[in-house]
Amino acid sequence: MSFVRPEAQAALWHWREVLLGVVLAALAGFWAFNAFGILRILALVLLTFAVLLILTGIQRGRFRGRGGGQGVVQVIEGQVRYYGPLTGGAVAISEMAALSLDGRSKPAHWLLVPDQGATLQIPVSAEGADALFDAFTGLSGLKTEHLLRLKQAGAPRLQVVWRRKDVQAIINSLH
Repeated sequence: MSFVRPEAQAALWHWREVLLGVVLAALAGFWAFNAFGILRILALVLLTFAVLLILTGIQRGRFRGRGGGQGVVQVIEGQVRYYGPLTGGAVAISEMAALSLDGRSKPAHWLLVPDQGATLQIPVSAEGADALFDAFTGLSGLKTEHLLRLKQAGAPRLQVVWRRKDVQAIINSLH
């Protein structure tokens, strides 16, 4: 039996890294003001870690969807796998040529374009889609803030989030 409403529990879980960072920052701040010597230095290191955790948690919280959508996403050893009711597939992050967000479909879909093969379409609300944040941040040259802004805007159009540099060079040479 839980004493916390399910909606409140879901909201707390959604922002879990931020909440943990705030608790650690409060503890580190208390130690920093009331301790001496090496404990004060350790408290300042812990405070720095807590601030980084809060900043990372804010980004992760902004990326997270509500979940409960169609299909399941897994990210295992640099490979994104999607198991959906109608489609599915896998794309290695190292073989991705482009990443787009298709807001024309409901719900919006991530489009992972590999060097060869079919584009993998993943609903933003798929179960486990939160793991895509870590996978996407591993893409060379991806601007995280740009990714988060596009996802939150929810524009009803196809938007390119990232292209590999050699693919962008080919596109530029065609124009």
